[in-house]
Formats: sequence, C-alpha cells, structure tokens
Amino acid sequence: MRRFLPILILAVGLGALAIDFLPLTRPFGDPPAPIDTRLGLDLQGGLRGEYQAKGTADRPVTAENLSDIRTIIENRINQYGVSEPVVQTQGSDRIVVEIPGVANPDEVRSLIGSTGLLQFVPIPPGMTGIGEGSPMPTNIPLCPESLSNIAAPCLLFNGDQIDVASPGFDERGQRAVNFELKPEGARLFDEYARFNQQNQFAIVLDGLVQSAPTIQAPRFQGKGQISGNFTQAELSNLVTVLRFGALPLEVEEVSFSRISATLGLNFLQQSVLAGTIGIALVFLFMLIHYRLPGVIACLALIYYALVVFAIFRLVPVTLTLAGVAAFVLSVGMAVDANILIFERTKEELRAGKTLVSAIEAGFNRAWNSIFDSNVSSVITAAILFYFGSAVIRGFALVLIIGVLMSMFTAITISREMLRWVVRQPWARRASLYGVGEDEFTVATPRGRSREAGVSV
Repeated sequence: MRRFLPILILAVGLGALAIDFLPLTRPFGDPPAPIDTRLGLDLQGGLRGEYQAKGTADRPVTAENLSDIRTIIENRINQYGVSEPVVQTQGSDRIVVEIPGVANPDEVRSLIGSTGLLQFVPIPPGMTGIGEGSPMPTNIPLCPESLSNIAAPCLLFNGDQIDVASPGFDERGQRAVNFELKPEGARLFDEYARFNQQNQFAIVLDGLVQSAPTIQAPRFQGKGQISGNFTQAELSNLVTVLRFGALPLEVEEVSFSRISATLGLNFLQQSVLAGTIGIALVFLFMLIHYRLPGVIACLALIYYALVVFAIFRLVPVTLTLAGVAAFVLSVGMAVDANILIFERTKEELRAGKTLVSAIEAGFNRAWNSIFDSNVSSVITAAILFYFGSAVIRGFALVLIIGVLMSMFTAITISREMLRWVVRQPWARRASLYGVGEDEFTVATPRGRSREAGVSV
C-alpha cells in the first residue's frame, strides 16, 4: 500500500488542480451544471423571497406554526448545511427567505412554496384515469375502518407516517424514492394490501399523483417506493419535502427579487488580502525556523489549500465570511500539526537518533497529540453543525472539512516528501534542520553511520 501512496497523492493533487482551474461540469447533474465557486449573501448577493402564511378557520396563523414553517423551509433549502440561507419571520404572518447565488430560481420557488402534503389514497377497482401527473381532490375523506371493500378514493394516512426517505432506483432503473413507514402507517398499509392485491394505490403530493402502482403483495412491512419520470432535481426536491415534512399551513408568494451583496466585492478583496498576508507570514516563520522541513510544510499547505478549495467547489459549499474564517482557522491547525512533528523530530535528533529514524519517530510520536486535538475540534464542529443556525452550520462544515484534510496533509503529504528528501545526499546537513553539527547523525546508504558529515 505504501508504494502506491505517492501515486494516490499525485492523482488527488492533479484532480484538485483540474477542479480548481478548469471549466468542468458537475458529475451526475441533471441538467448538467458547471463546477463553480459559490459565495454567500454577504459576498455575492442572491435572491429574496417573501411569503405569507394563509390560515384557515380551523387553523389560524400563530407564532408557533409560523416558526415551524420557518424551520421547515430553512431545512428544505439547507439540508446539507452548504447553502447558508437566511430565513426569518416578519410580522404576524410573513416569512422572508434570502438565498445566495441560485442558478434556477424556479426550483427554489417550487421547493419553498410546496406545502408538502403527501397522501396515501386507495383507488377502488374499476376506477380509471388515475396515473402519474393526474390531479386528485384535496378534500379526500378518511377511509372506513373496514378496508376490504373500498367504493371511492379515500385517505388512508398522510405523509407524517413516513419515517425515512432516500433516493434510489426502481426495477426499470428509473429514479425513485424509497421510504419506510412508521408502525401505524405500516399496519394500515399492510391491512389494506391484504384485501386489495392487484388494485391501484395512489401516492399524492399536494393534490398531484406522483405514482399510482398496482399492489402486488399482501404484505410490505412498512417499506415502499415512489417511482416516476423524475429528473434529478425533482427527485432531490421530493426527498427533501418528505424528509422535512409538510408545511402546517399553505404559503403564498408575495414577492421575489434579487438582492446585492451585504458586504460587497471590496470587502472580499480586503479579506483575501489580509488572509494572504497572514499565510505569507506563517510561511516565512516556517522557512526561517524549520529550514528544510519548513519548505516541506509550505508545499504541503499549498497542496492542502488546493484540495480543500476543490472540495468546496465540488460539494458545493457556499463560502461566506464565516466560512472563510473557518478555512483560515483550519490552515492554522495544519501549521500547528507540522510544528508538533518538526519539534519532536528535533528532540529525536538531539537524543542521538539518525536522521531517518528521527523523522519517523517525530511523526509517530506527534500523531497522538495531533489526533486528539483535531478530533476534539471535529466533535465541537459537529455539535455546532447539528444544533446551529444556517450560518453556524456553514462555518462548522468548512471547519470539519479543513481539519480532516489538515490531518491528511500533515501526516501523509509532509511525511512522504520528507522521506524522499532525506534520501538525497544534498539534504544530509545539520544546518537544513535547525540543529547543531554535534546533534546531527545520519546513516550512510550501506548502514554505516557518520556524525556531522564525518565517518566513524
């Protein structure tokens, strides 16, 4: 495995360079979309939508269900913590949504405005005209207690009985949504299927039939599938709606417009300049204090930055000022890991070990400290990601990616480059490692040792 590691490192680096600088198309996109860098509202601007919650006589608009609508909309848009939308309540019945740079506003509109009311509707035998895309009435009566003889379409249960939803494929290889039902939904579905094999069953979302399969078995044990001619975007939207539930009330779009960046391009340029100066000073410190290992660390950090930026573009992660701060913080942690390794290597050299042995011992003995500190950072970031708001989740996601990659570059990239360098004759000098001649020992290629360049 070790001999393939340099090939893997080179392949990852070349792939990162291609993603960072070449005009590539995002894989598995439907429709295909370019791989680009996405900036947040504070740096780029985006779309602003205002929605009004529509109450009914039975269910008026309250602060509680308005807050539920806000949470569901935010989860739908930001299900992976990478979009960083701003979703706020306004007044007694308004929801304001601000989303950074969106390629297709219509997709966002359909996702936000969809009530997400999913219904499981038995269709009686002999009834025709029920298929994918056909409308269903919204006021469907509940099914009777006896499910052996259904005379008209009725509501068996709603989508709140769905426990898990995930994308998949049907037996024909077409996109589909796999789902699992909660115990009550599973019981009702199996009870109906026991008496109604070969009858149709409609799965209806917001009054439109998504799938109308024929029941082929008397028992499903709570597992089912919604199939149809879905595009990738439609499939993702449907899974998102099912995962994050239906809106408690209908919402109506009041306005939808573009907004400018809250901080602006000048602020972004200033931030990039400040970050560049800071990283340059870190590089200067590493070069002066650690000499040749410092050069290795700088190259590893450049590799780290290229790969992390490629991950941000590929996911894609929406970069806000908070995300940029998390990235700079992860760079500092990557430098810290190299400092621990190099200081430990110096100690091993001063203890009389040969150059190769000291470097291996430096990496091995610094690993526990690096692992513990980085894992504690990942745990903290994971808690922020799980419990935080959209901006906090974006910060946490960038930090997690950066910390994991910093561990990889410090332990793998730096180590492989140093292993190659110390085998070169020109690299066997004490001055290149920041130690005195009397503290420096190397091994000759044939196993004989020499101290300070003199054979003994």
